[in-house]
Amino acid sequence: MTSTLAPRSAERRRGSAETTIELELTLDGSGKTAVETGFGMLDHMLTLLAFWAEMDLRLVCKGDLHVDAHHTAEDIGLCLGAALLDALGDRAGIARVGYGRVPMDEALADVTVDLSGRPWLEWRGDELLPPVIAGEEKDLWRELYKAFASGARCNAHITFHYGKNGHHLLESAAKGMGIALAQAVRRRGSVIRSTKGGLD
Repeated sequence: MTSTLAPRSAERRRGSAETTIELELTLDGSGKTAVETGFGMLDHMLTLLAFWAEMDLRLVCKGDLHVDAHHTAEDIGLCLGAALLDALGDRAGIARVGYGRVPMDEALADVTVDLSGRPWLEWRGDELLPPVIAGEEKDLWRELYKAFASGARCNAHITFHYGKNGHHLLESAAKGMGIALAQAVRRRGSVIRSTKGGLD
């Protein structure tokens, strides 16, 4: 039986002296991605996130990479989160909460999200990450997810449990985030999942 529900999607544009971003997101997709940020490691992680979330993502960013990738990662996080929030609409019927835990060889991270309307990032275990990953300071990744939580107005708890390879640790987190989001955005009727009667 084919669903009659329209795919949930949103577009975002952002332009500043630091970045120019065009983003299209479809929540009810198949994991089809086209990501161009100018920073290969970021392309890789965003592609993994969208694929594991079963969302379609088209993203082009031109940022001030001659400085570093900080503004690029932060502004993409804000836009991606805001697009997710827009695509969810009134959030009626969504499961709201999701969890993902994915091993990547010797590394393990887990991610829990709540699309609650309240932005918060809890970022634990990053002492396991090397100080520099793909030529950028490790804190860039915290800034990415912090901006995403802010734009999506969600709680995101990311914990690195163990691992030796920074790429593997970040990949475990990106896949875990995708799985958690796939669960949280799935539709389960029409009820707003809050005893308060609303989210925020």
